[in-house]
Amino acid sequence: MSNLRGNLSSISLTDVAQLLHVNKKTGLLKVNAGKIAGTLFVVNGDVIHAETPHSKGEMAAFEILEWDKGEFEFIAQKVQAPNSIRRSVPDLLMESARTSDSRKRLRSLFPSLKSVPWPTLQGDALLQGIKIYTEDRKIIPYFDGYRDFLDVMATTEQNEVQVLQAASILHDAGRLKLFEPEVQVSVGILKTGFFKKGDHLEAPKSLEAHWRQLEPYSIAPITNVRVMWAHGPAVDPIQFVTGMNDFTIAISKDLLGAWGLNEGDIVQVRPAP
Repeated sequence: MSNLRGNLSSISLTDVAQLLHVNKKTGLLKVNAGKIAGTLFVVNGDVIHAETPHSKGEMAAFEILEWDKGEFEFIAQKVQAPNSIRRSVPDLLMESARTSDSRKRLRSLFPSLKSVPWPTLQGDALLQGIKIYTEDRKIIPYFDGYRDFLDVMATTEQNEVQVLQAASILHDAGRLKLFEPEVQVSVGILKTGFFKKGDHLEAPKSLEAHWRQLEPYSIAPITNVRVMWAHGPAVDPIQFVTGMNDFTIAISKDLLGAWGLNEGDIVQVRPAP
């Protein structure tokens, strides 16, 4: 079983996971479902970690185990990964099946985890007259118009179903809007000098105008942006200036070096608190 390959049309990932569990195998179960891929990290038959392009841990494992189209390959090798999943394989598979219908329903409401949820009411009025559980009350404050669903999951350490369930309560009550403010921009070099420090980023006024049309950012000035680069997000001060090309961002040479970016690279940016 050092190189187990197959097609998900002929065998399910649940069956594959059970086979690896029974035989106490160690290695990587790589799954390619077409437009998305993921990996289950297996040690002595137990799934200890999972990763997809936009999730890690239990949430990623549940997502992968639902895929029913594509191909898989198990590669026997030593595994170095965080022990993010502490359930036994039978428990993991049972919980995945239990939450599958809920996850599919919620993803039909919220198809993109990169959407930013924003409540349309503030303060006590937001929750007035709706039934809400303690777990949801802990999540909803992080729907602040800046964090996307992935950020909310990472901050609250709650899984996809729990976060989207909290969002669905507000959505069903007509008290939640979704925005996708992230924009792809080309990296330029910020010119610095004796009178101009490189302690901020610069972007064109047109980008500020684009974001200010979205309700969460129409009230207060946009002073920071979240930049997604190879090793994760960074939040830095932003100044909007005239004379810059649309969909560009100027970054100091020091930051470019620290982030491993080059002039002309493409990054994703959106407003940050």
